[in-house]
Amino acid sequence: MARVVTGLSDPPGALEPPRSGRAPTPARGRREVALGLGVFAVYAVVAATVGDRNGSAERHGQDILDVERAMHLAAEEPLNAWLAPHRVLSTVANYEYAYGYLVTAAALLIWLYLRRPDEYRWARTLFLVLNGIGIACFALYPVTPPRLLPDAGFVDTVRAGHTFGSWGSPMLDPANHVAAMPSLHVAWGVFVVTVLICVSSPRWLWLAAAGHVAITTLVIMATANHYLLDAVGGAVAVALAYGLVAWATDRPGVVAPRIAAADAFFLYAESAAAPQHVCGLIVMRDTPGGTPYADRLRARMESNLARLPRLLQRPSAPSRWRRPRWVPADGLDWAWHLPVVDLAGPDGQPAGPAALRALVAEVQAARLPRDRPLWRVITVTGVAEGEPAALLVVHHAVGDATGVLDIASGLLDPAPVWRSGGSTEPGALRRAIGVATGLVQLAGEGTRPPRLPSGPAPTRRVGTSAVPLGTVRRVAAAHGVHVSDVLLSAVAGAARRVLPGSATRRGLRVSVPLTMRPPAGGQLGNVTAGVMVDLPLAPMREVERLAETNRRTRRLRSGSRAFAARFVVATAIGVLPAPVQAWFARTVYGHRFFQAIVSNMPGPVGSYRFAGAPVRQVYPIVPLAEGAPLAVGVLGWDSDLFVGVSVDPTLVEDADRLAAEVRAVVDELAQTAASGRPEPGQAAPAGQASAEAR
Repeated sequence: MARVVTGLSDPPGALEPPRSGRAPTPARGRREVALGLGVFAVYAVVAATVGDRNGSAERHGQDILDVERAMHLAAEEPLNAWLAPHRVLSTVANYEYAYGYLVTAAALLIWLYLRRPDEYRWARTLFLVLNGIGIACFALYPVTPPRLLPDAGFVDTVRAGHTFGSWGSPMLDPANHVAAMPSLHVAWGVFVVTVLICVSSPRWLWLAAAGHVAITTLVIMATANHYLLDAVGGAVAVALAYGLVAWATDRPGVVAPRIAAADAFFLYAESAAAPQHVCGLIVMRDTPGGTPYADRLRARMESNLARLPRLLQRPSAPSRWRRPRWVPADGLDWAWHLPVVDLAGPDGQPAGPAALRALVAEVQAARLPRDRPLWRVITVTGVAEGEPAALLVVHHAVGDATGVLDIASGLLDPAPVWRSGGSTEPGALRRAIGVATGLVQLAGEGTRPPRLPSGPAPTRRVGTSAVPLGTVRRVAAAHGVHVSDVLLSAVAGAARRVLPGSATRRGLRVSVPLTMRPPAGGQLGNVTAGVMVDLPLAPMREVERLAETNRRTRRLRSGSRAFAARFVVATAIGVLPAPVQAWFARTVYGHRFFQAIVSNMPGPVGSYRFAGAPVRQVYPIVPLAEGAPLAVGVLGWDSDLFVGVSVDPTLVEDADRLAAEVRAVVDELAQTAASGRPEPGQAAPAGQASAEAR
């Protein structure tokens, strides 16, 4: 029985996630100006299409004044009576009313745009929402300002002072005169104060902005342009806009960032029977003596947390109506995140590789709790003398397989040199064409595949094997196909030999995740797209299966389906309500669209040490999807391809045999290639192939 060794101390405080922003460009500037003009156009259209509302606006204005008088809050009357005789002061007040709120709000937004682009987007969104609320109020509840109420006794200081460019002056005579509630003059001033506080500007600037709000409030009443309740309405509009933006958008440092749609997809798709965490099993050699391996591992993890702050965050409490956010964790429970498991028996004898794979299967079947950061690195001892293992466990919402490699890269010495996939970032036009083409292709995909046997309980079997990369490359070159074709064909051949006959009658539809970024980019998250391929399982020679697989995998190389799938998951679905996103994830990620997952990942070239211990083998363990009981991960690491198989025992009990048969099919194809003629042959014995699978 495994023994868990704990006793690790409490963690340091959580680190603040780094901020990022895009530098201003002429194109962005034009886009921002267009947004502002668009809001003004909406306001103009509303003002022009609501018809003659002077009667209702006057009634609403009189109602507000009556309420203020009843509550002894009608400060407009004494203030206006005091200001009107002071011609110079009233003229100054008129100009402050006309331009003060415009200058301060515009200055703030321009400053943020030029100097704080990361904060600008949030502030701009808040400003647009605020004005949208104002426009809605103007359209639904027109209010005449005090100076235009008939027989109310107010002095119109704007007209009396011939103020240039102010509301009520000849220049703006056609403007909307029934838009008193709420006062956007006060609202814009409160907006400036709110943003300055949120972006951590100097406190004297907060006080100056707050003083401007107080002056503006006095001015709007003394000039009889607004009621006191209009000013209150302006402040309420800012609070409402802030709440809406906080609910719907991200703002670093104030509102925890929403989990990206492509990452939340895997939180929604997760179920008790299909936990969604990716595992990497690393088998090492270690020299006895010195600092214990677990202590070295913790030291390296602590030093890498600043590089990957997502490891210090957890998902927010689940909500049916809102997409979750990344919130800071209350420290790290190191005993849970970095446990030590000793598999040695009571007599101290090593348990062997089978016990290690059983432990991996147990970890793979258990969901990660969401009340803490979604990762673990389990140190495993007692497998073989001088061969510790590490099991890196990362939830798919934190990162895809490439993201897991990125986490591992911080623990490797020397800095890894990653094998390039040879792809380049496409231009905007190519992406647009690819998305449009791919959407049409996805809409015409085949019928729903038959469901493979799977059980309701989250039990797993895990198998591993290793294939020399040189062998696979020689096979691919000899048959004029791609390395990925050889691997997919080997999976199909292994499935044909191991899966029950009822599961192999119509082929095997697999989801092939295609990574759309290089590893070690310092960013987690999911940047992959799944493309469906029907692997041939009919009885045939393996060389014929390889040729047929090559024909069917052409859809992987066009890129259009990958572009479309990525667009749907990362962009299109993200704008929909959270319940729709959750339904979509549960619907498309599983047996309704595919039966298995086969993931091929490029790894580094060269020899490495993981937290100081030389690496021997690295096996990827890919999570199962709901109702799709088979997942095969292949990782190229230096000169080998390491195969990790995760399977529901309802489908296949012996995962080791399935992994070994992948190697056996490759060996058979290599023999065919060496002979120079495509002769059928029997696969190498599974036991022989699995000897290297430790």
